[in-house]
Amino acid sequence: MAGRINDEDVKAVRDAVPIDAVVSEYLQLRSAGGGNLKGLCPFHDEKSPSFQVSPSKGLFHCFGCQEGGDTITFVMKVDHLSFSEAVERLAGQAGITLRYEEGGYNPSNQRGERIRLVEAHKIAAQFYIEQLDTSPEADAGRKFLAERGFDQAAAEHFGVGYSPQGWDHLTRYLRGKGFTDKELFLSGLSQEGRRGPIDRFRGRLMWPIRDIGGEVVGFGARKLYESDNGPKYLNTPDTPIYRKSQVLYGIDLAKKDIAKSSRAVVVEGYTDVMACHLAGITTAIATCGTAFGGDHIKILRRLLMDNGSARVIFTFDGDAAGQKAALRAFEDDQKFAAETYIAIAPDGMDPCDLRLAKGDEAVADLVEPRTPLFEFALRQIVARYDLETPAGRAAALDEAAPIVARIKNSGAQHEVAVQLAGMLGILDTQFVVKRVAQLARWARDRGGRGPAPTSAGHSPQQYGNGAGPRPSSGPALTLRNPVFATERELLKLALQRPELVSPAFDAYGVDEFTAPPYAAVREAIIEAGGAEFGVQDPQEYLVRVREAAPDDAVRAMVTELAVEAIMRRTVDEVYAGEQLVTVRRRAVERRVRDVQGALARASAQGDPAQLAAVQNELWVLQQYDQALREKGASAL
Repeated sequence: MAGRINDEDVKAVRDAVPIDAVVSEYLQLRSAGGGNLKGLCPFHDEKSPSFQVSPSKGLFHCFGCQEGGDTITFVMKVDHLSFSEAVERLAGQAGITLRYEEGGYNPSNQRGERIRLVEAHKIAAQFYIEQLDTSPEADAGRKFLAERGFDQAAAEHFGVGYSPQGWDHLTRYLRGKGFTDKELFLSGLSQEGRRGPIDRFRGRLMWPIRDIGGEVVGFGARKLYESDNGPKYLNTPDTPIYRKSQVLYGIDLAKKDIAKSSRAVVVEGYTDVMACHLAGITTAIATCGTAFGGDHIKILRRLLMDNGSARVIFTFDGDAAGQKAALRAFEDDQKFAAETYIAIAPDGMDPCDLRLAKGDEAVADLVEPRTPLFEFALRQIVARYDLETPAGRAAALDEAAPIVARIKNSGAQHEVAVQLAGMLGILDTQFVVKRVAQLARWARDRGGRGPAPTSAGHSPQQYGNGAGPRPSSGPALTLRNPVFATERELLKLALQRPELVSPAFDAYGVDEFTAPPYAAVREAIIEAGGAEFGVQDPQEYLVRVREAAPDDAVRAMVTELAVEAIMRRTVDEVYAGEQLVTVRRRAVERRVRDVQGALARASAQGDPAQLAAVQNELWVLQQYDQALREKGASAL
């Protein structure tokens, strides 16, 4: 194994790669005020954004699921990497050469598994591109693209390539680059042959499939020759870096425009994505050999930010298979806040064929929303029944009414119920409306509200001081308790604005924080060198405080406090002083009560010396409390 990455290099990586730039590769971020950004959490499903990023501190925190950390932690969690793999990826983006404590520079064959597999795919993609550009054998691939209206520039833009027909051209090439047979099998680029590993893809046109971060993680391969007995399209099998249900072809190219326009166009194939993008529809994406499902929705929701005005347009072939795909998509419709539509060309052509036959304008016109997806689903259902008979109308209503009841907007639900009555030929419109409303109520009563909220399911707005739920391993806190609220504010200041509370804060004891999680954070700040160190090096200070946390629960609390907005629009020395004084005065008041109890015990025991000492301590505390009350922070 490679040695431990040099600490200075890890710090250099943290400093070099802005956390907001990394996070925005995976989800849309918007201003949350106070210099922070917010978006839909990539680590759990939520309908309103509770995921916050603090660019100035290099930290993120979700107030819903409690995930949090720095840039490296985010990459580790979102892409399931080890610490060293995440650092290596970010270092590569920043152009930083890493040093290792044991064994010098990291040899390529010692790097993390995911990094190796991604690198193999990157090299393979370039190999395929070169074959398409230069190999006489690739004429079939070039002809295929040309016949569909794609020139060399289009092929280069999408990284399209060609896999040679020989048994092991790519396998031998990757072996020459230092990859082991085990890595080639694991990557899905090679498979077992009678005499060893052979290429999985041979004699095919190759589309690189990239994840949302832009890294090649798989391939889609189109058959070109009649002698090829394989399927028309052959995709990379599931691997440690590729799950077909969790990737969308073209998402790396489309993500920025999807976020910017709040619109996504879902097409069926790789050439359809190409046709749409070349026609100016740069929000087009496609699934990779599987039906559009829940994991795909999660990717889009993070980009669309669950904007109610957002639109997702599905384009399907007009044949039976396309209609079936549209109905499958509708089954997950309610997972979107966006409005969903379906677009089917009158002659049933897909976007690629349509562009070839009628040009770019026809493609642009196709994806303009025409029919809401729920309306299409209703028409498909109604068409299966004989509406000339009462039994047929009743059966159609039984199947269609639950679909209308699932429509999110209550006003739209009522209107569609009226439309359904007309489609079915039921004259008693109110009967249909009431039936739909009844089904909607039943759905809500059975499960529409969801399970009782857990500590991990709350949003920040559910708490009195805007805080998230406590880590499950810590004690429950009554967050509306003003004592805890003030302690929280002071810790936020100490982490976010240490210059406003230093050096006074560093004289505060752990016991001045009455909530155990807050006391643990205070202890971690002490271990990290105190707020005074935070003034000198804010970024390294937060790293040290998080590293000093005794467990993940306290570490999550540190991140939460470092990212959460301070509860005052104007944050200055006056406000900081108020928090310092309030926490100190409450500590003094607690000590006064303790001393008063000791005074009563000393009086009962009749020891004059002990009584005088206790009386003196009480007098000093009362004088200090009076000074704090009258002079504020200057008396600290």
